[in-house]
Amino acid sequence: MAKKIKVGVLGATGMVGQRFIQLLEGHPWFEVSEVAASERSAGKNYIDALEGRWKQAAPVPKRIAGMTVKECKPGLDCSLVFGALDSSIAGPIEQDFAKADYAVSSNSKNHRMEADVPLLIPEINPGHIALIDAQKKNRGWKGFIVTNPNCTLMGPTMVMKALDDAFGVEKAFIVSMQAISGAGYPGVASWDIVDNVIPFISGEEEKVETEPLKILGKLRGNSVEFAPIKISASCNRVAVRDGHTCSVSVQLRKKASVEEAIKAMENFSGEPQKLKLPTAPERVIVVRGEQDRPQPIMDRDTGRGMSAVVGRVRECKLLDIKFSVLSHNTIRGAAGCAILNAELLKAKGYI
Repeated sequence: MAKKIKVGVLGATGMVGQRFIQLLEGHPWFEVSEVAASERSAGKNYIDALEGRWKQAAPVPKRIAGMTVKECKPGLDCSLVFGALDSSIAGPIEQDFAKADYAVSSNSKNHRMEADVPLLIPEINPGHIALIDAQKKNRGWKGFIVTNPNCTLMGPTMVMKALDDAFGVEKAFIVSMQAISGAGYPGVASWDIVDNVIPFISGEEEKVETEPLKILGKLRGNSVEFAPIKISASCNRVAVRDGHTCSVSVQLRKKASVEEAIKAMENFSGEPQKLKLPTAPERVIVVRGEQDRPQPIMDRDTGRGMSAVVGRVRECKLLDIKFSVLSHNTIRGAAGCAILNAELLKAKGYI
């Protein structure tokens, strides 16, 4: 058996950090050797640093529970770090690790839209990892940073890619219904979210309207030419624990029937599936035929939480096709995608 690559988790005590710990336990290629968090947590055993805030269904892995939490500084015994830090501090910390010859697979927003940083959904734009070479040259870094996108746009962007490949996408209107786990812990106060919908999430609509354009764009030399798609988004927080649901309408360049659109979604596959990467779902997009699906409580764990689940595909009287799409926000939309990004990098020789 090949020796596993040692990895660290930055921000290991938070919601996404916990999800990294859960998903990496028993991973065939990676093994957690370091957990890092704030100065307040540093020096404590991981289980003590959690202070009772472990929010995953499975218990804390015994091997990890007794690990000493380190500060988020280079010097960790690993070659790859997964970033789950709050955006208020993530930027310079991730840069410090990249400068110090670490590969950084980040879930934070800080570097996503920088010209020489890959913003990856591996099924959509695996070729964008070539930006790493330009990034290292431009910045004089020994290591590098890759990012995964905002959790909300994960499902809609995968479906738009399938439709864009088949018919071309010109416009999209997206209305999100986002789970409270997307707000971290303790997240949204119960008095605010129970019996309520909150029609504003700071900075969210801007990400949903811009990040897909980079992901769906074409690599031209050492930069990405953004996709010429117009996106309008309205983002809402709802009282769901996990799983972001979006209602999406798209305008296509080439007209397509509902049946043709469904076929394009169901047939969509990518590089992770060809390479059989460990975290890749067998089916990227799962289309449900029932009138009342997808539903978060029933469908968010499809493909081990890595598939996008689509339902209610139908004609749109304003644009062309409309549908509902669900994706697990802390798995596919966060830790799972960052792990899949790292698997792609390993398969392509960057790690």
